[in-house]
Amino acid sequence: MSTPTIKRPGVDIRRASERFATKIDWLDSKHSFSFGHHQDRRNTHHGVLLVNNDDIVTPGSGFETHPHRDMEIVTWVLRGSLVHQDSEGHSGIIYPGLAQRMSAGTGILHSEKNDSWRLDGGADHNEPVHFVQMWVVPDEPGIAPGYEQLEIDDELLRGGLVPVASGMPQHDGRSAIRIKNKYAALHVARLKTGDSVQLPDAPFLHLFVPQGDVTLEDAGPLTQGDAARFTSTSGHRVTATTPAEILVWEMHATIAS
Repeated sequence: MSTPTIKRPGVDIRRASERFATKIDWLDSKHSFSFGHHQDRRNTHHGVLLVNNDDIVTPGSGFETHPHRDMEIVTWVLRGSLVHQDSEGHSGIIYPGLAQRMSAGTGILHSEKNDSWRLDGGADHNEPVHFVQMWVVPDEPGIAPGYEQLEIDDELLRGGLVPVASGMPQHDGRSAIRIKNKYAALHVARLKTGDSVQLPDAPFLHLFVPQGDVTLEDAGPLTQGDAARFTSTSGHRVTATTPAEILVWEMHATIAS
């Protein structure tokens, strides 16, 4: 990881249909960056963000126990619920409005499953879970594994961009959960039709629209699944044209090439 070399300013719009896709019987996953067997050396990261996976998992299914190492993993649920268990003894249910961070550090095993059918047998609770999982590199390798989650629904209801996960000193006491990267912060906004927010000022920004439709100032409409990658430019406003939710990574460093 390094502080940024100033690149040509610009906004790179990435449409939902351009993403890599993994679709099997229990999983519909869209990958904003190279992931798994989907590899493109021109699309490996933006800033310190390596993974932005938009996943839908059917009831009773999910990711069996698997390893991670040296990664800060933030999971954000939009619909349904996701059950987390890991080798450090942590377990919990992630649902809309609850922020969750897992530090893989020296190594951790975990599983993520949609257990809605088992948690509540009612047919109306037997639903897919829709979530976005995001990975950023930590400040340094080999840290102790860790886990944190916190309900922030009330903050989201007040409107505006809410710092959900951050390692930046200026967010101390303001973000819901801490990540081990002092150059990065994830902000979330729930927008009613007509609501508008101004994006942070940073060398690298990643805007993702997992729900609804918005208009990005000077760039036009973004629909569900679309993203924008900002380099050395700031001050853009995002306005909802339908009820929407946006995820914004503010990053003041990039991965060294």
